[in-house]
Amino acid sequence: MNAKKNKSSSKKPEYNILFVSSELHPLAKTGGLGDVSSSLPKALKTLKQDIRILIPAYPFAIQKAKSIKYIATINLPDSGFPGHLGLPVQSGKSVAIIETKLPGSQVKVWMVESELYNRSGTPYSDDDNNEWEDNDFRFALLNYIAVEIAMGRTTLKWQPDIVHGNDWQTGLIGALLEDEHSQSRKRPATVFTIHNMAHMGIYSRERFDALELKSHLWNHHELEFHDDFSFIKGGLVFSDRVNTVSPTYAEEIQTEEFGYGLSGLLTYRNERLSGILNGIDMKEWNPAKDPHINKNYSKKTLSDKQNNKIALQKHFNLPGKKNTLLLGLVARLVYQKGIDLLLENMEEILQLPVQIAILGSGDLELECRLRRWVTKYPEKIQIQLGYDEALSHLIEAGSDAFLMPSRFEPCGLNQLYSLRYGTIPIVRETGGLADTVTHASKENLTNQTATGIVFLESKGSTILDAINLTSLLYQNNTVWKKLMVNAMKQKFSWKESAKQYLRLYTQAIKDRDEYKKHTPVF
Repeated sequence: MNAKKNKSSSKKPEYNILFVSSELHPLAKTGGLGDVSSSLPKALKTLKQDIRILIPAYPFAIQKAKSIKYIATINLPDSGFPGHLGLPVQSGKSVAIIETKLPGSQVKVWMVESELYNRSGTPYSDDDNNEWEDNDFRFALLNYIAVEIAMGRTTLKWQPDIVHGNDWQTGLIGALLEDEHSQSRKRPATVFTIHNMAHMGIYSRERFDALELKSHLWNHHELEFHDDFSFIKGGLVFSDRVNTVSPTYAEEIQTEEFGYGLSGLLTYRNERLSGILNGIDMKEWNPAKDPHINKNYSKKTLSDKQNNKIALQKHFNLPGKKNTLLLGLVARLVYQKGIDLLLENMEEILQLPVQIAILGSGDLELECRLRRWVTKYPEKIQIQLGYDEALSHLIEAGSDAFLMPSRFEPCGLNQLYSLRYGTIPIVRETGGLADTVTHASKENLTNQTATGIVFLESKGSTILDAINLTSLLYQNNTVWKKLMVNAMKQKFSWKESAKQYLRLYTQAIKDRDEYKKHTPVF
């Protein structure tokens, strides 16, 4: 391994970091994981870290890359590796590694080329939003390749000190590296980040066997999970350090409500569990320079925000009412995001002096229910299905307030974008939403710390109350402007978060060096 050693303890450590993810904005993105997988490596690069991102070579990712080159062919071992992971017979059990640069940076991106990834659709599903039945094989391959790179068994002439996995799609890396570690051979230290515990990568015993995972991993202390096996459990059990994307979510996942059957394990490992709040790309999300919005503005030129409201109303064919509270919503239309709770009181909400502009897609039932409200009140609510990056920026800039009624939210990014754009977030007190938004109580309004509207319970009636309060505050121009300015003063850059990750990496290496053969009891 090639970490540069410090001559002075006052210097920041310089590590070789392999960052493994199933998504990477702007090459392949379905949600916040793609944003984080782009922004965090860029921030670490500015801190002089040698970081490489490893993702699957999806065809849409290759198309979006500005330039690519083939840099290595990895010959896979004959044993301990499935020979039938969609690899062409003529390849002789090998895969190619394609290199590109993360757009807008000097961060190297390595893409694993395989027939398993050569499909249209999204990273996880086909064009009709049906999940690929072999996602376990698809992401197991990514894990196996990460291990080959981690152990220096490639021609890449580069080996990491840290392997940083993200979400269930990378959960097997720690388990696979466990068998690589001995007194004579060190593996890299491992960090595993939970972006959403609800997605666990659960598959059958038959799939476990087909993946040729070591039989000793099949027990309830390791990968077995209620007679199936779980990818994410591998990351939680075997990684040197586990973290989540907000301090509050790190506490929440140790409870039955948010632990999805693994709260006992997380509580057992809580000394190695922490939360680091996500940041945002302050250059990409900057209302003063955003190329996607109608008119740029800052907290000193807030009147120019109105131009974006007019443009947003025009885009959604909503009446151009200057003094009507315009609520924006950009989200996956699923139950986690509380869309059903919003629908519970939609009749009452739409009786208020509000308009709602929605961008998203997801659960078909929820989509249909929202469309029925559009049909009934076309001048009050409109929806655009799908995802549009440019439009998401305009919604942040043009809305007066932003709806995030999530049942749970590990970190959330849209509330951070909203604060940056002076668009008041309406959020439930959970996860990263609780860590980043300060409620507009009388006391907080008086001491000028309020930045949004925060409600506690996951109920349609509490969302209605929150929107009611937002409407009342909006009618007071002086109070509303102060709220906007307070919001825009908040700082959520990746720089500080990246420094925290560096400290986490240092601790992971220390934990690795104090390694004892894994014997979990929980």
